[in-house]
Amino acid sequence: MKFPVDECTGPAVALWLERQGHNVFSVYHQARGIDDDRVMEIAQIEGRILITNDRGFGEKVFRE
Repeated sequence: MKFPVDECTGPAVALWLERQGHNVFSVYHQARGIDDDRVMEIAQIEGRILITNDRGFGEKVFRE
């Protein structure tokens, strides 16, 4: 599976998923500081399942 792991979730989750053989875009390791809209765009364009602890993403998905 393909995942973007948001920066707030941390590097440990991203590393664990990589060790399990998943394709991971780790915001923490690869694009620290990018905004939430860009993270969502990457997930959508690349067909990834977003992993985050940021409640703000729920607002974006359901209200925007």
